[in-house]
Amino acid sequence: MAFIFWFSYICYMQLQFSFIIPVFNRPDEIEELLTSFTKLETSLNFEIVIVEDGSDITSESVVSVFEDKLDIAYFFKENTGPGDSRNYGMSRAKGNYFIILDSDCILPPQYLNEVQTSLEQDFVHCFGGPDASHDSFSNIQKAINFSMTSFLTTGGIRGNKTSVNTFQPRSFNMGLSKEAFVTSKGFGEIHPGEDPDLSIRLWNLGYKTKLIPEAFVYHKRRISWSKFYKQVHKFGLVRPILNHWHPKTKKITYWFPSLFLMGFVFSFLLWYFLAIKIFMIFYIIYFIMAFILALIKTRQLYIAVLALVAIAIQFYGYGLGFLKANILINILKKDPEKQFPELFFKKS
Repeated sequence: MAFIFWFSYICYMQLQFSFIIPVFNRPDEIEELLTSFTKLETSLNFEIVIVEDGSDITSESVVSVFEDKLDIAYFFKENTGPGDSRNYGMSRAKGNYFIILDSDCILPPQYLNEVQTSLEQDFVHCFGGPDASHDSFSNIQKAINFSMTSFLTTGGIRGNKTSVNTFQPRSFNMGLSKEAFVTSKGFGEIHPGEDPDLSIRLWNLGYKTKLIPEAFVYHKRRISWSKFYKQVHKFGLVRPILNHWHPKTKKITYWFPSLFLMGFVFSFLLWYFLAIKIFMIFYIIYFIMAFILALIKTRQLYIAVLALVAIAIQFYGYGLGFLKANILINILKKDPEKQFPELFFKKS
């Protein structure tokens, strides 16, 4: 135990940051992200490791433009998924603390200073930061951002800054020490869901996680309703798999979208066939509350309306996926990898 505290002290006093960014066919996003790196307000030296995950449209020419402004290491590898690409980048990085970002993120100028300050005050081997909506985002992206971060939806399920050692960082904005990476062996082959899986395995190894609220990024998320549905549906499919692997982490709150969906269908049938309106009224009140909160946060009527669409898609996609995976895995006892091969990347 004394060794762990000693290592933690030495580690945060000599932090050397390496940013790990996997990318797949997103040169435009990489250009925006690297531009934001040039605007960081920090005196710290840092490395950027970009891992091209078998892209057909590479970011190599974009990276070359920034090589005289930033310390960048660029790697091209075969397509094995984002989790393995992050592991690939971390195993080749020079730093002792990795900050993992998605390619569709933009950093605010104070980002790295906020990370450094927080780790110096309370060092942990793994942290996560929130995401926010940027003025340049489309109306749909702003609506999706509200839906994915609001306490009225699933935004509060993974914990908050008061949830000691229970916050599950997400890999679009996640910090991981080299020690924790080596000990845990990094991300697994599942996607999505590789980030909460890693968080849980880190807890089991004795490491702590935390949220750094000030270390936010601007995260573009999905740019169409169909892509958003596909994403949240996969999130729903993955959670029962994680519960199956890590049964001690099961929470009743994970059922919320599915119960919301089933309750809505039940309420609609009662109203339509039996003229019983009371249950539908509760749903109407809920969406009115969501609309008001979205309007207050975004200050735009149209985005507030779109936020209701995003919430409906989120609950339907996640709830349906969660129900389907629970039935197949927990009731019918199907093997997750055989039942959902699209959720697993295999190294060739």
